[in-house]
Amino acid sequence: MRTAPAIAILIAITVAIVAAGGGNGQDQGRQGGNDSAPRPTASAPPPARPLVVAPPVPGSPEEAAAIIAAARAQVGVTTIYDPAYARLDYPGGDVPRDRGVCTDVLIRALRDGAYIDLQLAVHRDMTANFAAYPDLWGLKRPDPNIDHRRVPNLAALLDRVGARRPLGNDPADFRPGDIVTAMLPGNLPHIMLISDRRNADGIPLVIHNIGRGTREEDALFAYPHTGHFRVEGAALAELRRLGQLQY
Repeated sequence: MRTAPAIAILIAITVAIVAAGGGNGQDQGRQGGNDSAPRPTASAPPPARPLVVAPPVPGSPEEAAAIIAAARAQVGVTTIYDPAYARLDYPGGDVPRDRGVCTDVLIRALRDGAYIDLQLAVHRDMTANFAAYPDLWGLKRPDPNIDHRRVPNLAALLDRVGARRPLGNDPADFRPGDIVTAMLPGNLPHIMLISDRRNADGIPLVIHNIGRGTREEDALFAYPHTGHFRVEGAALAELRRLGQLQY
């Protein structure tokens, strides 16, 4: 038989244990610090892994889309037509992005969208094959400040890499990313990039700078064509060999 003091001790221990357990349950929501937030009942899922986007396959529709997007990004940025001669860095040289001419649209689009530097490509090929390029400016040697910004030189380069297509006026013959040269009044050569957008009649729009800054507009057949070029396959490989920028 237990004595009264022993019973009293057991009762006291039991009350202390119950009080300790009840206190944890009742006071958890009222305590401050790290315990104030509700605790999760299950483990949180691991954070999502970022998507890894593969670079466009050379010559693919995705690469053409990247070039077109790089040209379209110039709309509203390049607002001035400025044909002035300027001393440029080499390679990768450019005039300020708020200005330029029709060739600068294509130069920037290929640099930004495909890492191909037409300044580098033209200068390399002209240095090795100067007589293959038009003799229209009285030059005795290549000039990396201006050669790539002249339409006849770009047309010669595209010809030499094998990108020329037959001339025609069927809208279905023009693919997004194609390059077209034309002759404006006054025998002024012009160059345009074919967009992936079309007008209501199915005629592709072009991205170009014809005197009012870079614009995307319905002007494919506004002037007589002098060249139609498609940079793919072997032509693209050769253009890359000549103008590949390393980053």
